[in-house]
Amino acid sequence: MTLTRRQAIDLLDRHGITPSRALGQNFVVDPNTVRRVARLAGVGPGDHVVEIGAGLGALTSALAATGAAVVAVELDRHLLPVLDEVLADAVPRPTVVHGDARTLDWEAVLAGHDEWKLVANLPYNVATPLVLDVLDDVPAVRELVVMVQREVGERLAAAPGSSAYGIPSVKVAYWATAHVVGHVGPNVFLPRPKVESVLVRIVRRDRPATPADPVRLFSLVRAGFGHRRKMLRGALAGLVGADDFARAGVAPEARAEQLSVEDWGRLAGA
Repeated sequence: MTLTRRQAIDLLDRHGITPSRALGQNFVVDPNTVRRVARLAGVGPGDHVVEIGAGLGALTSALAATGAAVVAVELDRHLLPVLDEVLADAVPRPTVVHGDARTLDWEAVLAGHDEWKLVANLPYNVATPLVLDVLDDVPAVRELVVMVQREVGERLAAAPGSSAYGIPSVKVAYWATAHVVGHVGPNVFLPRPKVESVLVRIVRRDRPATPADPVRLFSLVRAGFGHRRKMLRGALAGLVGADDFARAGVAPEARAEQLSVEDWGRLAGA
């Protein structure tokens, strides 16, 4: 079942539901947009897809329509009857899990299959930590296609030297490759947000981008970006010496946003 704006409004009215600002609920109510997301995710028969924040089930329905097996996670218990109604005729019928993705037992939810895709319209307030948690802790998720606030998406996919490049960019690059693959205007959401959104495709690497110890690597990354206006020799004083910069082939006059994840890895190794 695809949902238009009018159908979504009627559905919410019948169930006595008002979108929750605290939960960051901006429901997608444009059939073309959810079909576009499913197409960009490249899902189809034989694929196993986990969706975070199923909402009114519009994207869930579009994913199921491709023939993929879908597990939809939804935190708001008030939306569970809505999902039952919207997904009643979906084939194959998605599995709906009531839970918080930040505390989810991922091993239990994804049990039975080794490779998954995560496709979701993520609430703006949890998008970055959720994506990073999945990359850190859920190796079964091999690919993500997420709809997020434009600034968030640009940070996740940013390259060294750009103004959006920061700690999340390095963390994503350590585990995966990431690209912005589409833009989404506010008019496709209910209620309409005051910001624009983007679609980001994140593909997990077979192995991390650098063999450096991740604890040491990200302690340096945090220190460097904690003083991003400083040259690295000042930002990393007490952690990295002149000889370490030389061994790593990194200029001490550089700033944090100029270093790739491989550069950070060489510094950590040095």
